[in-house]
Amino acid sequence: MSTEKILSSDGLPLEVSLRKAERRNKIKALLLVAPLFFFILIIYVFPIGEMLFRSIDDRKITGMLPKTFKTMENWDAKELPGEPVYAALYEDLSYLKETKTYGKIIARLNYEKSGFSSLIKKTVRKINKFEEGNYKEQFIEVHKKWGQMAYMGALKRAAPKWTFAKYLKGVDLKYDPEGEIVQVPEDRRIHKILWMRTLNVALWVTIFCFVLAYPIAHLLATLPMKYSNLLMICVLLPFWTSLLVRTSSWMVLLQQQGPINDLIVMLGIASDDNRPELMYNVIGTFVAMTQILLPFMVLPIYSVMKTISPSLMRAGKSLGGTPLVAFYKVYFPLTVPGIGAGCLLVFILSIGYYITPALVGGASGTLISNTIAYHMKSSLDWAFASALGAMLLIGVLTVYWIYNKLVGIDNIKLG
Repeated sequence: MSTEKILSSDGLPLEVSLRKAERRNKIKALLLVAPLFFFILIIYVFPIGEMLFRSIDDRKITGMLPKTFKTMENWDAKELPGEPVYAALYEDLSYLKETKTYGKIIARLNYEKSGFSSLIKKTVRKINKFEEGNYKEQFIEVHKKWGQMAYMGALKRAAPKWTFAKYLKGVDLKYDPEGEIVQVPEDRRIHKILWMRTLNVALWVTIFCFVLAYPIAHLLATLPMKYSNLLMICVLLPFWTSLLVRTSSWMVLLQQQGPINDLIVMLGIASDDNRPELMYNVIGTFVAMTQILLPFMVLPIYSVMKTISPSLMRAGKSLGGTPLVAFYKVYFPLTVPGIGAGCLLVFILSIGYYITPALVGGASGTLISNTIAYHMKSSLDWAFASALGAMLLIGVLTVYWIYNKLVGIDNIKLG
């Protein structure tokens, strides 16, 4: 039997030549996928990773008050700390004043306990007049807050390099001076209300969109093509208009002296002196968001309905079912994949909506996304905004997981 190896046209063994060809194909495939991979990495993975990291990163203040936090490690926070803590605080603040960087710790400490801004500024102005020794008495003499457990405890809570305090704050919880998790005072419990309002708005907007979109999609799927295309242009028309313009239009329509209120008065539903308030509340948020997000519900349902043969309904009727029974037993179950895709899409979009609630919703229509924007642009508490954003992301992923468990993600179809 001949053991001579089979050679390819380039003189290499066939097996080696095939491996080289397969390697070249893999490299080509990798190069084709590389732009998309780097796009996802830069646009999605890095920003989300930075957001998650920033929400627990508290190293800046730890690095600026190293001696203070080092001496606080042995403090039990049951009574005021001893002289070594105040001596270390004197050294740290003296260095920060010399380098003119003490302003960086003011905002962070003020998030922990309001009043630190004036406390630090006043102390830094007079710290050059301190005499050696008895630092505790001198600090308290400069400002009595240095002798209060609330402020020294807040300073200790800012010591860890990594903290989940921002996540606790997002659900109206905090660490007490002993390190236990407790609720914030009742008059400051606003974030749970915002989370429930956000979920409530997202849920009802999804329901309203489904109720309005289903008959529209059915009409589009059953009409002749020339009429269906014309109506489809009407459905897609909002996409050609700026979101800000559409929201501003609703502000004009829903105002007290707007066309909708004029129509209500003309029909006798309400008197001219008792016009309903349709804007700067949850009603305005519902109306505007439903109209804006409606196409996102219509398109998935329509794309699935278009694939359903009309003969199936005729078959159901011919077997003795009434039109209603045939629709319920035959047609509706076939549209469930489109309904699932539309509902999931609208719910996820509405849970993170921010422009429309900010302009139309007013104080009672504010959602958690508006709070995130406020802390990013106004209060500059980026760590807290990152924590809220991470919680919102986890919430969306949880909704996605629950839907997958109950319905099955394989049942989602866009056409």
